[in-house]
Amino acid sequence: MSHKVKDKVSLTCKQGSTFTRHITYKSNGVIVNLTGYTARMQVRPSYAYESSVVIVDLTTGSGITIDGEHGAIDLAITASATAAITAGNYVYDLEVVAPGGTVTRLLEGPFIVTPEVTL
Repeated sequence: MSHKVKDKVSLTCKQGSTFTRHITYKSNGVIVNLTGYTARMQVRPSYAYESSVVIVDLTTGSGITIDGEHGAIDLAITASATAAITAGNYVYDLEVVAPGGTVTRLLEGPFIVTPEVTL
């Protein structure tokens, strides 16, 4: 599945299955070169600042792969990791960090984990 950056995007994760998403970062229809960038994504129970619980924590090289020239960001969570997440509704955001340190939030929204039946 491929996503173009739209700010608010709902992501659905099937508990016990490998979660993958492919994102292409474009600005005004033009692919943004992400060479030298890093990325990070967290899933939490809510947007509340006091929410110190992190359900998922991905970074470049640990669940996030960037193909800079093509503006591509690939997210991956293993099946064993999604099996450990309690089914329910969470929130996430995905940020990229430019080589100079500028942070841009590309996506945010609900992160829904649907329950697994087959174990």
